[in-house]
Amino acid sequence: MRIVHAVALALLSTTAVAAQAPSGPPGSPDVSAISGGHYEADPAHTLVVWTLDHMGISPYTGIFGDVTGMLMFDPKNPSAASVDVTIPVSKVVTASQGLTDHLLRPAKDGGDPDFFGANPADARFVSTDVKVERQSATITGNLTLNGITKPVTLNARFYGAGQLPEQMGGGEALGFSGTGSIKRSDFGLGYGIPMVGDNVDLQIEAAFMKKAG
Repeated sequence: MRIVHAVALALLSTTAVAAQAPSGPPGSPDVSAISGGHYEADPAHTLVVWTLDHMGISPYTGIFGDVTGMLMFDPKNPSAASVDVTIPVSKVVTASQGLTDHLLRPAKDGGDPDFFGANPADARFVSTDVKVERQSATITGNLTLNGITKPVTLNARFYGAGQLPEQMGGGEALGFSGTGSIKRSDFGLGYGIPMVGDNVDLQIEAAFMKKAG
């Protein structure tokens, strides 16, 4: 009898857990899930992946994470959207600790550093124009990197939106994927060219949370 009772309790517990489990992810590529307003970048889920040619032999990739900033978005007038994000260059990550150290190595003998140098300033992208077509957009803005500001164009695609469950903090979230390219020499980062490529391809994954209140 005790065995039957234990089995019954186990089945009830399993059923309860199954009932509480979500049937799928909270987000979906449905723009109707966007209420609009002021959104803040989610630093834990927003990143910029950069890739460049390494000696014509292979591509090499690194990551900037911990991105912060804001997005203003009105689903009824998406072309009026604006974005302003800050990228902490000092937190650059690569597959090689030696390369990461070199990117952040201070200048020698009073000259310029090879790359970013020690304690580099944050990079910042501020949009100036947004053109939307269905669930894609062309975003033009000013990128400030290594103390130099240049216009940059990004191609963005709406990824998904939805309400997060309470156990994940709740609130409305939305995300975009983007691509673009820059020339590092435009930003005073020409060390190693042409052995190491000048053109840098960017892959951006951005998540935003709607600001409460």
